[in-house]
Amino acid sequence: MRRILLIFSLLPMMLFGQRGMNVRHNVPMDSIRLSDPAILADTATQMYYMTGTGGMLWTSRDLRLWDGPYHVARTDPDGWMGPRPMIWAAELHRYNGKYYYFATFTNRSAVSCEYRGQKIERRASQVLVADSARGPYHQFGDAAYLPADRPTLDGTFWVDSDGLPYMVFCGEWLANWNGTIEKIQLKPDLSGVVGEPKVLFRASDSPWSREVEDGRETFNKVTDGPWLFRTGTGRLGMLWTSWIYRDYTQGVAYSESGTLDGPWVQEPLPITPPNYGHSMLFRTLDGRWMMSVHHHATDAQGRTVRTPHLFPVDLTGDKLRIVTE
Repeated sequence: MRRILLIFSLLPMMLFGQRGMNVRHNVPMDSIRLSDPAILADTATQMYYMTGTGGMLWTSRDLRLWDGPYHVARTDPDGWMGPRPMIWAAELHRYNGKYYYFATFTNRSAVSCEYRGQKIERRASQVLVADSARGPYHQFGDAAYLPADRPTLDGTFWVDSDGLPYMVFCGEWLANWNGTIEKIQLKPDLSGVVGEPKVLFRASDSPWSREVEDGRETFNKVTDGPWLFRTGTGRLGMLWTSWIYRDYTQGVAYSESGTLDGPWVQEPLPITPPNYGHSMLFRTLDGRWMMSVHHHATDAQGRTVRTPHLFPVDLTGDKLRIVTE
C-alpha cells in the first residue's frame, strides 16, 4: 500500500497543531520538504503563498526564497476531524473577496469503512475560510461536506461554464480498488455542498498508469491531485496523478463537452517526467503560467523525500505544454 507507507514516512510533518515549529527565513524552494505544493499568487498583497500536505504555510515575494512554516488551519477539535487531524494536499483559492482553504483531513481515531479486511480511517475534503491569504483559516458552514461512510481526498475548486462553484475530488482507491475523480456542487459562498457527487472518471480509464498485481500487468488504482484549467482556445483540461510501476507520474485529460461532465478523454502519455506529480497551475505576479509539483525521491535510508518544483507551462494552444529550457 504505497500511500500507507508514505503516511508513516511523513507523519512527523503532517500532524496538526505544530505551533512550536520554528519559522525560517529566506529558505530556497529546493530546501523545503513538502508534498503536494500549491501556490496562490495574491495580487492584493503582491505575495506568493504556498501550502500543501502538513497544513502549513510558506510565503515569498519572488518564488525563490520562502519564509515559514506558519500554522494557519483552525478546526473544531470536537468535530468529525478530531483534535489533531492529519492534513493533506491543502490549496488556497481566492473567490468573491474571500480566501478559501481546500484540504483533506484525516481523523485517525475514526473509521469510515472497511474494505478487503482493512479498516480505513475517516478522511474527507473540507473547506475553511479566511479574510486574507495569510489566514488563519477557520471552519464554517456545513460540519461535513462529503459522505462519512467513504474516504475522499484531494478536493480542488472550479467554477464551471454554468457559473456554479464545484469541488472536484478523489474517491479513495483503498475503498474500491479503482480510484475515482468526482465532482459535487458547492453552495454560492462555498459553505457546504448541494446534491450528490458524480463520478467523472476512474483510475482504470487511464491508458498510461500501470502496476503488476498477482503477477499480471494492470491499471494502477490510484487517483490523486486533480487540477482544472482552460487552454488558450478555451478547452477544459484536468491534471491528475497516478503511478507507472514505482514512479509517481502526472497525466492529463480533456473534456469533450468543455464542462466537468465530460466525457473525459485521457492523453495516452504522461505530461511530466517520472517522479513528478500532484500538480497545480498558477499565474505569476508578472503574468507567466507555472506548474507547481513535488519531486518524489528516496534517500539513502529508504525514506520518502518530496520537494517542491516549478515547471514553466504554455497554455496558448489547444493543449497544455511544459516548456523545456
